[in-house]
Amino acid sequence: MGSWTNKTVFITGGSRGIGREIILKLAREGANITIAAKSDTPNPKLPGTIHSVAQEVVDAGGQALPVATDARDETQLKQAIAATVDRFGGIDLLINNAGFLGVTPLALTETKKFDLMHALNTRAPLITMRECLPHLQKSKGSVLNLCPPLNMDEGWLGAFIPYTSTKYSMTLLSMGFQQEVKAKGIAVKTLWPATLIATAAVGMFSGDEGLSVSRKAEIMADAAFELIGNRERFASKLSWLDEEVLRETGVTDFTHYANKPDRVADIQRDFYIGKF
Repeated sequence: MGSWTNKTVFITGGSRGIGREIILKLAREGANITIAAKSDTPNPKLPGTIHSVAQEVVDAGGQALPVATDARDETQLKQAIAATVDRFGGIDLLINNAGFLGVTPLALTETKKFDLMHALNTRAPLITMRECLPHLQKSKGSVLNLCPPLNMDEGWLGAFIPYTSTKYSMTLLSMGFQQEVKAKGIAVKTLWPATLIATAAVGMFSGDEGLSVSRKAEIMADAAFELIGNRERFASKLSWLDEEVLRETGVTDFTHYANKPDRVADIQRDFYIGKF
């Protein structure tokens, strides 16, 4: 019996990267997990599908419900949430993990690309939080949104404001939603990596060098597990970095999270951390 036995998680995305690591961390604790992601069939360029991760969940000791879901589609999100409740009886944790990384300045951002960023980074979390609310209220559950702390440094704002505006909007939604639901016993938190994380997205925009100066996604999974599992310890604020969470639990050495052990000294801070 793990600490998440008989508890249900609904997560958007999760076929790979940070989402997958969080899923497997919770699966090892016995969670029921709905994987609502678009990756229904194998992609030769990207590892993982909802079905491969679902099998990993079962192998790790949890229960899985893979639901092919385009997070841009409100109907599909609603259907995935309904299927979760029908299968598992409720929802204890909502994780908004799906997103799109775009690092173009405003002048070079096509409208359709901004629409994609907005749909995944802002609109989808609004829909899932709204639609999961009745179930979270029953369970007095939690919401974990993967978005950054607000940093109004002009350098970051000027770097790639289309993407930044959608991720900051997700943070603002989280802040406002917490005010709406705190009296209902629901906890809302945001989590963001203090450094680059070795994901497919990072590899696409920074190549092998970027992956070499990144940390493994396990650090985000470990931080997420602690953040949602101990409300009292982390009640002081809404937005957390993975390092902050783990330091609160006594971790002081992060070297084992390095994606390349020989590049520990070169690991790069993530977007929105400190000055640009």
